[in-house]
Amino acid sequence: MKALLKTAGALLLLTVAALWSWRQPFMLQPRTWWELSRLPPPVALPSPVDGVEARRIADTFGAPRGADRRHAGVDIFAKRGTAIVSTTPGLVVSVREGGLGGRQVWILGPAHERHYYAHLQDWMPGLAVGDVVHAGDRIGSVGDTGNARGTPPHLHYGIYGRDGAYDPLPLLQAAATAASGR
Repeated sequence: MKALLKTAGALLLLTVAALWSWRQPFMLQPRTWWELSRLPPPVALPSPVDGVEARRIADTFGAPRGADRRHAGVDIFAKRGTAIVSTTPGLVVSVREGGLGGRQVWILGPAHERHYYAHLQDWMPGLAVGDVVHAGDRIGSVGDTGNARGTPPHLHYGIYGRDGAYDPLPLLQAAATAASGR
């Protein structure tokens, strides 16, 4: 009986310690990762570019880009330096410069879908891999970096689910429709 009580006491102590640890700031990233994994994919998203309405965004998803690839997102044109915000809560998984996207930010969002923000003029000072962001948090500003150099400033916004890239425009339009009450 004593051994059973000791085991039960040890398990209770471990449970209390685990629950306490889970709520501490040092567990924010794993806790956010877990919470994102349990959320469904979004059915509506706000515009990631400040002041740009969904009706102003052309559906360029799937359009040919060169001889061997297709456009895996939408281009949202705005004045250089216009704020870009995260469309979802998430974890920053990449902040880098290079390749076709130039200055880019990748955010792991609900259902572990990856949100891709490319051609940024810059990203927010201090933005780093592992940062937790909320929907509406500023992550950078509109630019023309990467293969967009010399084109009108814009954000390339893409969403990658389990089966690859899919068109984000219907989600942006759904949010606009809901906001207008139609």
